[in-house]
Amino acid sequence: MGMVPPIADMLAAVERSPEAAGAHDRDGWIGLFGPDGRIEDPVGSRPHVGSAQIARFYDTFIGPRDITFHRGADVVSGHTVVRDLTLDVRMGASVTMSIPAFLRYDLDDSLNVVRLQAFWELPAMVWQFARNGVGALPAGLQLTRALLHNQRLAGTVGFLAGFRGVTSRAKPHLARLLDDACAGDQVAVKRRLGDAAQLTRGDDDRIGTSELVGLVHGARWDGMVRAGSVAVARLRRDGRQLVLFADVETRPTRIRAVRVFADEQWT
Repeated sequence: MGMVPPIADMLAAVERSPEAAGAHDRDGWIGLFGPDGRIEDPVGSRPHVGSAQIARFYDTFIGPRDITFHRGADVVSGHTVVRDLTLDVRMGASVTMSIPAFLRYDLDDSLNVVRLQAFWELPAMVWQFARNGVGALPAGLQLTRALLHNQRLAGTVGFLAGFRGVTSRAKPHLARLLDDACAGDQVAVKRRLGDAAQLTRGDDDRIGTSELVGLVHGARWDGMVRAGSVAVARLRRDGRQLVLFADVETRPTRIRAVRVFADEQWT
């Protein structure tokens, strides 16, 4: 990629996604993506790549529903915008889901979306859905029909792959690391990460343990979600926000990579 577009233009480009979804503007929403655009929603499920698959994704998950976006903070780093939000998804007359999520938009120089990653917890969403009891049955049947019609059997199985990945141990594992880092305990952080973990600011700027601790020391974290093999948390300090992504392996549970996204003013 070339020169990074102005932050205001990147935020405006990202904002067109909820605007088009809310207006049920199918062509407008699909047109946000480049020809080789990629959607991972939720992360851990099978990606949707290219205009045809993105159109089928829209027809399955967005078009039939009313989605309200309760936006938190946006973090802009390089060509990436990370949005912290809660999605209220009206699945049917009596079923509305509230889904905490982090959305990562990677943009090209022309402000097309190259990749959209949605980090939210599919098992928690299904459990929330099931608590609606018999009232959820019509919405569940409608979603099943849409999945099979638009995604076929392979796509349906690919969506259900979102149940795999990070185990329940990953969130407390990351929580302990964050507690130590926010407290400024570099020795404990080093011990938890070991020597194999790759630490970066953004995707490519390598940092060490001392730099990671320096970035988050004094912050408070919350809002953790897990999707696929990734656990995500937000950290706040002095009115600013950082989003931390941890790639977690299982058996044994360990963190193999940490990526922190923050604007240039976060030091």
